[in-house]
Order: sequence, then C-alpha cells, then structure tokens
Amino acid sequence: MAIGWIDRLRIERLVWMLDQQIYDLPRARRIATRREVRANLREASADVGTTEALRRIGGSRGLAEQYLVAEFGDQPRPSWIGAIYAAGLTPLLLNYLLSEVTNGFADGVRAAHGNGTFAFEGVAFLQHALTVTVTGPDVTLSGGSWTPWTYAIWLLIVILAGRLWRLRRRSSHVRAGATD
Repeated sequence: MAIGWIDRLRIERLVWMLDQQIYDLPRARRIATRREVRANLREASADVGTTEALRRIGGSRGLAEQYLVAEFGDQPRPSWIGAIYAAGLTPLLLNYLLSEVTNGFADGVRAAHGNGTFAFEGVAFLQHALTVTVTGPDVTLSGGSWTPWTYAIWLLIVILAGRLWRLRRRSSHVRAGATD
C-alpha cells in the first residue's frame, strides 16, 4: 500500500519529536536511530496503515526513554539542554539585576545631587565597584563587572540545572558496559 504525503508528515513529526528527546545519544547513534524508526514506521504503515503503526509504537517520549535506557542504563542522566539553558539565561538574569541596581543608584544620584562623579561599591560579592558620572541629563557608568564569585555562582547554576555531576557515573557505567 502506498503511503500518502500526509502520512509521511505524521511519520516525520514523530521522528522529529523522537530526535529532540534522544539528544543525549551520540550523534551517529541518534542519526541511525532516526533512520531505523523512520524505515520501520514506513514499512509498518504500508502493512497496517499509518494510524495503526503510530498507535502501536506509542508516543515519542516512551520510545525515546527506551532508547536512552538501552544506551546508558536505567540511571539518572545529565541534561545538556538544561545546562545550555542555564548557561545562557543566568547571565541575562544576572546582568539585568545588576544593571537595575546600577541604574537605580545613578537615578538616585542624579535626583539628590545633580552633577558630579560618585563611587558605588556595587552589589557585594557579585559586582566590582563602579563610578557614576552625572553631567546634566547624561549619566556615564564605568566599572561594575562581574566578580569571580559571580562566575562561580554561574558555573554552579549550570552544573545544578544540567545535573552534570552525573557525567562521571555515566561514563563509568558506559565503560563497564563496554567490557561485558
């Protein structure tokens, strides 16, 4: 039985969703898995129809979990996606908060004192000292960069969000499984 283009799109949707959920697999294994699932679904669709083939395979989440368990075992795994989100969003949030504090100080200086140069110690442990120079309506800021503590906090958030401490256990499990 020939497979129509709508049925091919339904198959590709499941394959794409599966690919997004097995991102922790090595690249070559992920590509091979996509090809295998696509070929099996097309063959099953020709035999029993696409609706029945997709029903029998279940959802992409359950199938992805089976592939991940087969590759890494039934243990908690790190989340690279979580680590990437944390690595990108944490600096945005920190920079936003630190700039709001700095802008608040600058607005307060402008309102209370008018023109001049003023020192601000920054947020303790997170921000280096900065200088605010007010000349009429213009405000110039210098300094205020991250401290080493801020970088350490950022790294800790990335490790916690991605559960990266599990990498060591995973690699030892993979090595142990390779010798069996």
